[in-house]
Amino acid sequence: MTGREGIELVFKRRDRIGWLAWLREMIYPKGGFKRATRYVIHRMRRLPDQPHRIARGVFAGSLIGFLPLPGMQFVAAWLASRAINGNLLAALLATFNTNPVTTPFFAVLAMTLGHWILGIERPLSWFYIKSATEQAGGDLWFNFKAMFTSDVTRWDGLIQFWHDIYWPYFIGALGPAVVISLASYYVTIPLVEAYQKARAAKAKERSDRRRSLKEALSDAAARVKRKGDRESSLGGDDGHGTA
Repeated sequence: MTGREGIELVFKRRDRIGWLAWLREMIYPKGGFKRATRYVIHRMRRLPDQPHRIARGVFAGSLIGFLPLPGMQFVAAWLASRAINGNLLAALLATFNTNPVTTPFFAVLAMTLGHWILGIERPLSWFYIKSATEQAGGDLWFNFKAMFTSDVTRWDGLIQFWHDIYWPYFIGALGPAVVISLASYYVTIPLVEAYQKARAAKAKERSDRRRSLKEALSDAAARVKRKGDRESSLGGDDGHGTA
């Protein structure tokens, strides 16, 4: 099975949904975050790979999932997993450790920590984050249009966003992300080992039952054949005596 086929097998849905329903489930899964988390863990345990390689993939994907890399998390998780020889599918699944509901709170925590580490004394608030983000977005759109006009590009909003929001977020998120991802790594190994042992034991039990059933059927067929041979032999002897 190729990597692309494996990804399609893991993420393919039985019933296709529209993009609005998909967007709604991305914000809040239909069965809740608890069920979504259990589903991801279930998929990870069933990955056909060595436990330590799956755990490495989980570490890489979890680490990337906490970092502010919008639109690049899958690519970054793939590269990080390749760098440490981890399971690629486990890395992609582990990027779902964050969601649109919890991410804003983690972002504020990470930016606050990043401001403290970098020594930035600018007060951090929802209003300031919103204002800086809007200014950066406005600069991006203005610079894009400037490529087709004679306007001079502007970078003040983007520079401020980088210095006060993005870089502190990245630095502040890195520490907690490493700690949580390491914990996920060490938890994943025994979970996958236990699941694979239980699955192997169940497969061996099914194989033993099939073998026992096959042997019983063979013995029964042999007994029927021997009985038929005896009856045929007795019938042949009677017929010879009569003649």
